[in-house]
Amino acid sequence: MQITPHLITLLSQGFNAAFIKAIESVPATWPQIAMQINSQSNAENYGWVKDLPGMREWIGQRVVNNLESTTAVLQNRKWEHTIGLKADDIEDDRIGIYSNIIQQQAEIAARHPDDLVWALLRAGFTTPGFDGQPFFDADHAGFDKAGKEISWSNVQTGTGNAWYAFDLSRSYLKPLIFQLRKPATFTRKTNAEDDHVFLNGEYLYGVEARYNAGFGFHQLAYASTNELSAANWEAAKIALSTQYRPDGSALGVRATHLVVGSTNEGRARTLLESTQINGSDNIWKGSAQLLVSPYLD
Repeated sequence: MQITPHLITLLSQGFNAAFIKAIESVPATWPQIAMQINSQSNAENYGWVKDLPGMREWIGQRVVNNLESTTAVLQNRKWEHTIGLKADDIEDDRIGIYSNIIQQQAEIAARHPDDLVWALLRAGFTTPGFDGQPFFDADHAGFDKAGKEISWSNVQTGTGNAWYAFDLSRSYLKPLIFQLRKPATFTRKTNAEDDHVFLNGEYLYGVEARYNAGFGFHQLAYASTNELSAANWEAAKIALSTQYRPDGSALGVRATHLVVGSTNEGRARTLLESTQINGSDNIWKGSAQLLVSPYLD
């Protein structure tokens, strides 16, 4: 097959179409636990804001609540994935195999945000959130019913596989952040006069993107490496629901989802779906939605 500029253009258009079709066919799972923040610069500042007091009866003048915050910056990161198509393979009409490779490349790019977000969740026991503490920590700043500042824990330690209790009821607020600056974009270097093409006899097809993942609101998340049992599930639910604002009003957090990997799926289904456990009525049946992720194993 003779290589001409027209042929290279047609190949690139076909590869681009294959890329778009493949990347659109891969469902993302990160939106289940992370909120998307569209970024407009190299980094975004998430000032950690203390909980506001609740509503008050308007008597006299308004009471202005001054927001207290500290600088918390999430830097965007650049990502790429590149493959080379040899000119000899074009001449030998081995194009079909490269269409499959381009689709594999698209799937890799489409699944990468999942890789990033779920890996960050697994690292939450040691990686700091925006308050400077590990995201899952026994010493977060919180408040009691009297509005007194106390230490609040959203972690339970043990030796088992981690499981998580999340409040995912809010469409605008989730425990993690996916910060998007530039989505995965298909690029190419196919001009015969490009140095790489000229010197190596190879056409380049790549993906580039800019984004990052970060921790959001630890108040919506609880993690345990203890056994997934009725007692430990109850402890997680209580920890999330007994959070208060500086004025003592309830924060209104509840455990809407139990998030596990496949190693804890059986225990999770028993806890949330069985009518009885060990011959006794299961009071926790239907107490949360189950979310099973292969990224947690």
